[in-house]
Amino acid sequence: MTVLLTGFAPFGGSATNPSWQAARLVAARRDDVVAVELPVEFGTSLPALRATIERHRPSLVVCAGEAGGRSAVTPERVAINLIDARIPDNAGDQPVDVPVMAGGPAAYFTTLPVKAAVAAIQAKGVPAAVSHTAGTYVCNQVFYGLMHLLATEFPSLRGGFVHVPSAPEQTGAGRPALEVQQSAEALDALITTALTTVDDLDVSAGTLN
Repeated sequence: MTVLLTGFAPFGGSATNPSWQAARLVAARRDDVVAVELPVEFGTSLPALRATIERHRPSLVVCAGEAGGRSAVTPERVAINLIDARIPDNAGDQPVDVPVMAGGPAAYFTTLPVKAAVAAIQAKGVPAAVSHTAGTYVCNQVFYGLMHLLATEFPSLRGGFVHVPSAPEQTGAGRPALEVQQSAEALDALITTALTTVDDLDVSAGTLN
């Protein structure tokens, strides 16, 4: 059984990306995990993801990205068919109000047990919460593109997306951040939960706004 765990290259002027740093740490201690770095480029991220899936034929795909401003690890619940880039990607592209997949559904739900994963992450002492928005940048593009691939070409494959906070060295004192080692522990717990849990917990993870 192979688990594909992806992280992203640095972007937005940062020298590092904690999603890739954490993914490498997980792969270094788990024989069942293959870690792959995806480009932060609208034109190449999904082809890179597809090629990686075709190469490794995993049983589970977990894509991770960095969410600046968040202080908890947040498994994502919904991917939307929208790109609206606040900043250019690493290739200088900045699409505005275009679909991830022309003619695709408005949204896809993850097939990961996100509530159970949050509980498992919290049990490790790492802050975690279910998120209902993956944004409209490359993270959401990859999340939607992954779920579209699973729905149309790899129906037996399960997968989803999780955001990790920025690392302390990226943010400075007093701003939301999480140590990369803690993000790695969270990804490890999420993977273990996803491999052993199909039906999610019947608990509330909704929001009021």
